[in-house]
Amino acid sequence: MIQNPKRYTITAALPYTNGPIHIGHLAGVYVPADIYSRYLRLQGKDVAFICGSDEHGVAISMKAKKEGITPQEVIDKYDGIIRKSFSDFGISFNNYSRTSAKIHHDTASEFFRTLYDKGDFIEEVTEQLYDAKANQFLADRFVVGTCPKCGNDGAYGDQCENCGSTLNATDLINPKSTITGETPILKETKHWFLPLDRYSDFLTKWILEGHKNDWKTNVYGQVKSWIDAGLEPRAVTRDLDWGIDVPVEGAEGKKLYVWFDAPIGYISSTKEWAAREGKDWEPYWKDEETKLVHFIGKDNIVFHCIIFPAMLKAEGSYILPDNVPANEFLNLEGNKLSTSKNWAVWLHEYLEEFPDKQDVLRYALTSNAPETKDNDFTWKDFQARNNNELVAVFGNFVNRVVVLTNKYYDGVIPTPNEFTEVDEQTLAELKAYPAVISSSVERYRFREALGELMNVARLGNKYLADEEPWKVMKDNPERVKTQMYVALQIAAALSILAEPFLPFTAAKLSKILNLNDLKEHFAGFSKFLKEKDRDAKDIVIDKTLGWNDISENSDLIPAGHKIGEAELLFAKIEDEEIQKQIDKLEATKTANLAESKQPEPQKDLIQFEDFAKMDIRIGTILEAEKMPKANKLLVLKVDTGIDVRTIVSGIAESFSPEEIIGKRVSVLANLAPRALRGVESQGMILMTTNAEGKLVFVNPDADAPNGSTVN
Repeated sequence: MIQNPKRYTITAALPYTNGPIHIGHLAGVYVPADIYSRYLRLQGKDVAFICGSDEHGVAISMKAKKEGITPQEVIDKYDGIIRKSFSDFGISFNNYSRTSAKIHHDTASEFFRTLYDKGDFIEEVTEQLYDAKANQFLADRFVVGTCPKCGNDGAYGDQCENCGSTLNATDLINPKSTITGETPILKETKHWFLPLDRYSDFLTKWILEGHKNDWKTNVYGQVKSWIDAGLEPRAVTRDLDWGIDVPVEGAEGKKLYVWFDAPIGYISSTKEWAAREGKDWEPYWKDEETKLVHFIGKDNIVFHCIIFPAMLKAEGSYILPDNVPANEFLNLEGNKLSTSKNWAVWLHEYLEEFPDKQDVLRYALTSNAPETKDNDFTWKDFQARNNNELVAVFGNFVNRVVVLTNKYYDGVIPTPNEFTEVDEQTLAELKAYPAVISSSVERYRFREALGELMNVARLGNKYLADEEPWKVMKDNPERVKTQMYVALQIAAALSILAEPFLPFTAAKLSKILNLNDLKEHFAGFSKFLKEKDRDAKDIVIDKTLGWNDISENSDLIPAGHKIGEAELLFAKIEDEEIQKQIDKLEATKTANLAESKQPEPQKDLIQFEDFAKMDIRIGTILEAEKMPKANKLLVLKVDTGIDVRTIVSGIAESFSPEEIIGKRVSVLANLAPRALRGVESQGMILMTTNAEGKLVFVNPDADAPNGSTVN
């Protein structure tokens, strides 16, 4: 672990531009990375927070084929949607680039060429899966089959999403092409491989020995499992028609494998940012005093902890990541998030339905972050965290302070009188919180850090509840001046401590407290930071409050300063709003069931004479009642046109007796009678199920008299 780094390079996993961003992406990668970056900036640190759209690979090609458009149209469409979502939710990237950009193509090609010229690749002719009907080699995601490790029938050629195993397409049992549905053949092709086995000793020493105590156990465990199983060469090129050309002779028609070019996107995005800002990009990737941190989901651990470090080590001039604090997965209402099944909460749709509530979602996702295990997002929990915590704790404290200050002093902060022991103790507790929250953030425990932020608001609420200035005002108004002064210091501290977690709320609170009018008052702290770190270039001298100022300055918001009127920071979310979201998901679940429902296979062939033996008649249900002590059975009286008979039918869980009286039905009339719970049933009602699995009567679509035969 690097102590006191000169600068920070923070990367967030490049999102695929084959769809919008959902809450799983936000919780797993982007909110944690943003919290960390914002926190460091508040400390005056030199930060490069880097990301960009991952616009190559099979996912893009598949989306293009599905939508009937070109890959370029796909990436342009979703890059725009993704950028807006990140901006709307306050993800404060220093640079967000695209792997389709020329600077990235050039950087990735140069990186490949450097390793190629050094002889770091293995060149091999291997057999790969080939779709003869489509006349093309099949990249990993164009192949599905049975996972050799868990037996899942829907495994892809690069990964089984059921057990999480990383695969090669040739490992699949009974592989099928997703393009034509044909069984692919094996065909020879030449490719270049990164010999990961050569880096096993390096990775063992660097991670298993060097980061045993500071990397998250889920990350460390997955890396150890890979290394213990034995690393093998991995292809860095593929036979594709979309991506970066392999920059060597004899590689016509081949592209860089997306897992090779995508992480290089961090470097090219940094170059793009540095060129725009007039900076030198190299220290952010090649200086040992730089702390490099990768924020990813657990499905990317192998790429960021084994493959990309091996690439950087092979190149020779780059630093290695100091930490890779990967999160586990976030589920939605008990089911795995799925882009293809639309089982997600999409960020752009969320803001349409919950306008100006970005911080509520940021809060809910951080409170329930899957930091060490998979967690579940539910709309009821989202509502409870908003109503019971943000509204009732944070918002309630700030509102009471601002309302009372305006009521008693026309919004002007009073000059305090002598502090009591309670006042001194409360201010001392407040001064301790920045260090407590810092400790959690710097150990990547953002859920814990957010809990400590809320404890600051609880400190304020407890102080007001214990001191009761609204009662004291009658007999001792001078004492109330001190009470309100102390409470206002807590509110001012919240405006800065909340910024990494709730940036929109922090900005709103800062505006209510008119903190921008205090720039001169706090310019001294920024100068103090400059003196502490003379190499820092990005510290803003007119910053109102700094993170450490809370611990070092007792006069956060001075007497005589005028604040604004009260505004609600958070609003209660009603049950109807939540039920609407739950219903929306239920509709998605129903649609998915309908889409996935496969017709039953055709039964064995029969002769016409077999069918002719069945006497199917149109009838009408005259009476219906539940069978005693039987949950599934209804006893029906049916007019078949040839008689009125009793039929016992197992439809009681789908229909009430009242709703089916008068229903036209088809009856198998010549079925041998059968006694059911002492009642003789003389026939069978014909039923089917609809797309949602609900029972449906089979009846004529035009009027036909009872007794009509079905031929």
